Amino acid sequence: MLPLTLTSTGDKVFVARIGGSEEARQHLADLGFVVGTEVTVISANQGNVIVNVRDSRLAVTQHIAEKIMVQPVQ
Repeated sequence: MLPLTLTSTGDKVFVARIGGSEEARQHLADLGFVVGTEVTVISANQGNVIVNVRDSRLAVTQHIAEKIMVQPVQ
């Protein structure tokens, strides 16, 4: 398991765990970051990440991406 900040462009990963406050976890869930969801990394630059999640493209700051733990798709 690794934080979303350590992924690279083109990586396909599953959300394994979401850290942070309850409010932050709920906000990420509302955006589609739910445990078990597949995420494709579109761009990763200095910790900031743009991803495709549930047919939506989202930009995530480094601070938030550090709280999203992922596992590579096998």
